[in-house]
Amino acid sequence: MIHALRRCLSAPETQARLEALAAGAPASAPVSLRLSLGRGETDWLFLLPANTPYWYRARPDHDEYRLTIGHALHVTSAGPNRLAALDSAFAGFCRDWRRNGPAFAFAGFAFDAGNNAPLPNALLAIPAILLESVAGECTVTLSAPAGRIAEAATEWPQWLAVPATTSTPQHRPSRPETLAERAWIGRVNAALRDIEGGRVDKVVLARSRTIEADGPFPAAGVLGQLLVQQPGSVVYAYGNGEHSFVGATPERLVRLAGNRVDADALAGTSWPGSLALSEAKNRHEQALVVQAVCAALAPFSDSPPIAEPAREHAAGQLRHLRSRISATVRPGTTLFDLVRALHPTPAIGGFPVAAAQAWLAEHHEQRSGWYSGGFGLLTPDGDGEFSVALRSALLAGNTAEVQAGAGIVAGSDAQHELAETNAKLGTVLAALAPPVAPESGDSLRA
Repeated sequence: MIHALRRCLSAPETQARLEALAAGAPASAPVSLRLSLGRGETDWLFLLPANTPYWYRARPDHDEYRLTIGHALHVTSAGPNRLAALDSAFAGFCRDWRRNGPAFAFAGFAFDAGNNAPLPNALLAIPAILLESVAGECTVTLSAPAGRIAEAATEWPQWLAVPATTSTPQHRPSRPETLAERAWIGRVNAALRDIEGGRVDKVVLARSRTIEADGPFPAAGVLGQLLVQQPGSVVYAYGNGEHSFVGATPERLVRLAGNRVDADALAGTSWPGSLALSEAKNRHEQALVVQAVCAALAPFSDSPPIAEPAREHAAGQLRHLRSRISATVRPGTTLFDLVRALHPTPAIGGFPVAAAQAWLAEHHEQRSGWYSGGFGLLTPDGDGEFSVALRSALLAGNTAEVQAGAGIVAGSDAQHELAETNAKLGTVLAALAPPVAPESGDSLRA
């Protein structure tokens, strides 16, 4: 596969075909050429770059893997109008986008519109190199602004020449978490008092842990473990050369295909040894999310959204209650319109949304990177999908910050909620850990 890719990048006809597509286009217009690499199965992780921006999105149980390397065009934004700004910029890209087949843009954003470090608060990019393996068909899509195709063609092979490290470091001893856990339990009890007082029905409180190692954490290695551990989730990553934000999420925020919208209402958590999902606390928590998602989608549709009954959904060792919600939206509704209406859902912020957001701001809720924000894939035709960025780690050299949250509602028990966050943190910590060496006599899988 790598040989076919290198031939595509170096072939003179590749640049000629891009220039033919670009004929008459403005210099800033995106131009995309899609080429077949033949049949094969690969997750592309061996090409994850060390110093070049990249995006990764995979659905293992759908045999679907996408890796991008470099940016042809990108735009960043922050503040209360950040998603509207990305929407406007993307519409501008799409007006003049020249392409010979399917093409994609990627986007990500933070939970809080004011969080600008260490990743851009909101980012949308058309990748320079998009590698896809879908149902055994492998392709590469090469993109560049119409005015710099020749320069881009010289950059692409260089980006493939510096792959990221893959060796897994040994973790250093962890610091005691006692004080941090007590502080978090204190926040849970404060939330329960305000819930009892009627100020808010639910708030979601996040925790983080920082893991240190004797060498850099390899994003490719972590992603590879997540692919195996959570095949039913969306495994995702964004890296900028200094930081990598990686994770595996079970929750779709919204998908738009034509005028059909699908969204998840996902809440309630169980794990081995915990309360069953059928407990009243879990059912109540999930019902709040269904209510809010349906209310957010209703203004875009002439008929009420349809919510399926809640079913159990597995995400590694964890299980959740999930309802699929669908609606038919009016023409002209954009994917970013829907994202703005839905984010943050009660599953990641609380309910009612405005009251929960105010409570979190007052109590100095901190979430790093894009944790509990969004991670999306968009097409020039306006279709696309955003996932909620859960079960994540922010990798920076020899440190990894992992984050998890729990929904606090009437009847919540602080110790149980702490155990829930530990179970969620455990899914990512397992992916960060060095692989266990097989015992003598065990066979190795090729």
